[in-house]
Amino acid sequence: MGAIIFVGKETDAAETRVAASPETVKKLTSLGCDVTVEEGAGAGSRILDSDFEKAGATIVKAADAAKADVVLRVRRPSAGDARIMKSGAVLLTQMDPYGNEEALKPFAEAGVTAFAMELMPRITRAQSMDVLSSQANLAGYQAVIEAAASFGRAFPMMMTAAGTVPAAKAFVMGAGVAGLQAIATARRLGAAVSATDVRPAAKEQVASLGAKFIAVEDDEFKAAETSGGYAKEMSKEYQAKQAALVAEHISKQDIVITTALIPGRPAPRLISAEMLKSMREGSVVVDLAVERGGNVEGSVMGEAAKVGGVTVIGYPNLAGRIPASASLLYAKNLLTFLQTMIDKETHEVRVDMDDELVKATALTHEGKLVHPGFGGANDKGDA
Repeated sequence: MGAIIFVGKETDAAETRVAASPETVKKLTSLGCDVTVEEGAGAGSRILDSDFEKAGATIVKAADAAKADVVLRVRRPSAGDARIMKSGAVLLTQMDPYGNEEALKPFAEAGVTAFAMELMPRITRAQSMDVLSSQANLAGYQAVIEAAASFGRAFPMMMTAAGTVPAAKAFVMGAGVAGLQAIATARRLGAAVSATDVRPAAKEQVASLGAKFIAVEDDEFKAAETSGGYAKEMSKEYQAKQAALVAEHISKQDIVITTALIPGRPAPRLISAEMLKSMREGSVVVDLAVERGGNVEGSVMGEAAKVGGVTVIGYPNLAGRIPASASLLYAKNLLTFLQTMIDKETHEVRVDMDDELVKATALTHEGKLVHPGFGGANDKGDA
């Protein structure tokens, strides 16, 4: 008999996504696994229990997680859920480990091998497993849709018999995965788009999408990128110069979307209250980093706040606002990673702790915290 895989229903009422799709269920059953899905798990993503059943899954209750060899979730389960899982079970989810080390201990105590999918390294082999990229791509798209819905004016220039409607001016701060998709989406809607980023490589990417690049391009800028492809935190001097340039630019924009996040750290403050005051009445700012403290002074988690005449959108989990698409991509990320652990002959799950992807993402294993970044290390002292 193959591995028993349990797809849990998210307990956070605001989380609309699900960790499997009919497509991934079909693939897992074809690999010899027994897939069980908690009743109603896909409702928020418009995936019915009957859709999962047609794909080969069995619909079960939450308590059936106790029988599973593998549990798939979107967000970290509760400590109570951890205690239900059997020792030796594998958990694939977004563990949100930064600053939450205490919340990892119940999984270690339960003997669960818990993987944080958001720690997946950005290497070629792992591209199809990168949940941050798949969800950020959709968040960037949705940020523009939310901005357009709040703007009250059209995005494209329209020349009509009744007069000309000018194109909206959109500025995207951060040209990572979310930012690039925001640029592309705003361009498709007809806005005049500009963007900024501290990484030199971003200039060419921004230009390739037809947007104007805005940055102080000094020596520090030319050296500003980590080996993992993330942005480095810049010096105070550079930040001051960049802030002055950006402040002047923002005063002329209708739409601003901020996407700056540094893994494991509070979101950098990019837009001050003074900058918001300089923007014209009716402008819209979307803060994609609101869950990490926000890039925008005055952004409020879960709200479209009014700061003077500017609407500052601070909706968390923007990818979750288009759950049908987000769940399909997220489920495929989990499937691709899980496939690397399924034995083709026995159809059971075997975790190779020496695999580079496992080393990068495993937080707990055999009763211990094993990730060196979160207070753990294995008995051999390996990092």
